[in-house]
Amino acid sequence: MSGPLSHLKVLDLSRILAGPWAGQVFADFGAEVIKVERPEKGDDTRHWGPPYLKDEQGADTADAAYYLSANRGKKSITVDITRPEGQEIIRALASESDILLENYKVGGLAKYGLDYESIRAINPGIVYCSITGFGQTGPYRNRAGYDAMIQGMGGLMSITGVPEGQPGAGPQKVGVAVADLMTGMYAVSSVLAAVVHRQHTGIGQYIDLALLDTQVAWLANQAQNFLTSGKSPERQGTGHPNIVPYQAVPSRDGYFMLAVGNDEQFKRFCKIAGLEDVAEQPAYATNSARVLAREQLIPLVEAATRERDSAWWLEKLSDAHVPCGPINDLQQVFADPQVQARGMVIEQQHPEAGRVRTVRNPAIFSESPLEYDQAPPVLGQHTNEVLRDTLNKSDEEIAALRDAGVL
Repeated sequence: MSGPLSHLKVLDLSRILAGPWAGQVFADFGAEVIKVERPEKGDDTRHWGPPYLKDEQGADTADAAYYLSANRGKKSITVDITRPEGQEIIRALASESDILLENYKVGGLAKYGLDYESIRAINPGIVYCSITGFGQTGPYRNRAGYDAMIQGMGGLMSITGVPEGQPGAGPQKVGVAVADLMTGMYAVSSVLAAVVHRQHTGIGQYIDLALLDTQVAWLANQAQNFLTSGKSPERQGTGHPNIVPYQAVPSRDGYFMLAVGNDEQFKRFCKIAGLEDVAEQPAYATNSARVLAREQLIPLVEAATRERDSAWWLEKLSDAHVPCGPINDLQQVFADPQVQARGMVIEQQHPEAGRVRTVRNPAIFSESPLEYDQAPPVLGQHTNEVLRDTLNKSDEEIAALRDAGVL
């Protein structure tokens, strides 16, 4: 496999989403990623369906769509790490790896001799990344953490959803597991930073990542709004706490997203909407004034946008360079000519389904283009290959391990 990280080897002991997402990015970027799974059961997300991937006859396979979303490009091996023979296999693979990803509970791998200190003893240069709900320290360190609860605890749900006093008011979680996904992305960047550090010093290191820490960190401007003002931000629905009008607005036949980013854009919007007098009023002339006058301004904007269909608004506003866009469902997303032109859906050969479609990595490299030649693997697809080619085990040794229930 080509790619900018084709020189790196990653041992992925993680499951569910945050760790596997990081592992998939490494695989997309060309690293060899060996995913270690439980014999017979595998990663929990293989069973998080329906929907399940269909085989070439149209019947459900054993793999849910959820699993397919986060495991492209990896080699799957099955190893029982509770067995001494399994632990030895993991240590042998770790000794050959640049990076190890894991998301077991705090201290969960120590009893198997697979914790950082044990692995560092055989591979001092390894970059070992642990992902947990709450980190390796603090009063919550032994708690399990899942994305939905982290979205709540980390403040995201308090700023997501319909404002109080409106129909449907209440906190909402985001429609994808963003705390998991962002932790996976922080894992990639922090691990690569540690790899660069190792290139200069020859020293590996341990990385402690927590879902809660990540969620708090990427509250971004909302966190800074609180730290600056001392006031907790409130839910704004689709609105923006610092920019107005910047939200979904109704049209004659639905809704569209209006994203006015500066005062000149607001003037151009008002001209198209027949609200020229509004644009000149001091209460609305600047963004700062519009934020303060949100409750008075938005009804005026919505009364105007309801007069025309969404398509009319999108055409006229786009021509006037006023940021706007449709609110697409996923069928519309993947039918969008820009999404298609960018090749966001890729197809790969799959041993059971024939072909499987996934969403490509958004990065495009000019000098080390990414290749997507390995579909999300079926459970244990590469066990024999990895043990034979990486650990030099004979077919007889592999068969004996399999007969003993280690694989």
